[in-house]
Amino acid sequence: MTKTRSTNGTPAIRVLETAGIRFEVRAYDHDPAVRSFGTEAAAKLGVDPRRVFKTLLISVDDELVMAIIPVSAQLDLRALAAAIGGKKAVLAGVAEAERRTGYVVGGMSPFGQRRPVPAVLDNSALAFDRILISGGRRGLDVEVAPNDVVMLTDARLARVARGD
Repeated sequence: MTKTRSTNGTPAIRVLETAGIRFEVRAYDHDPAVRSFGTEAAAKLGVDPRRVFKTLLISVDDELVMAIIPVSAQLDLRALAAAIGGKKAVLAGVAEAERRTGYVVGGMSPFGQRRPVPAVLDNSALAFDRILISGGRRGLDVEVAPNDVVMLTDARLARVARGD
């Protein structure tokens, strides 16, 4: 389904619409007590967790990078650093991630960020025709083609997740 008018109004949705990307909005009732946002999305939407991706903000050699990986996996910090030619990677703090992206943790989309940063999409995304990724708020995902994620974020593809 291609959305032509946003009823959700997030910056992520507006970016998808402006770019003319084919996407489907997948909303669910977020439980505020849940802290495992991606796992909750997969369960409530009835989707394989390997097909639901989370967006993480990472500091690689003191430069911020966005890692987009399956919610069923953990980020391999060394692999991420190597994928962008860096040496040391650490997870950015919550306050810094929220300030930099304009999104709250659990609703952080790779699209429409306040100040975009370089992105790396785990290459496992290519195993699927469509993946789900945050639409810019908790309880809102968008289903898109992995190649559209690459195009919109100018992401590099690399194996940066483990355990999925």
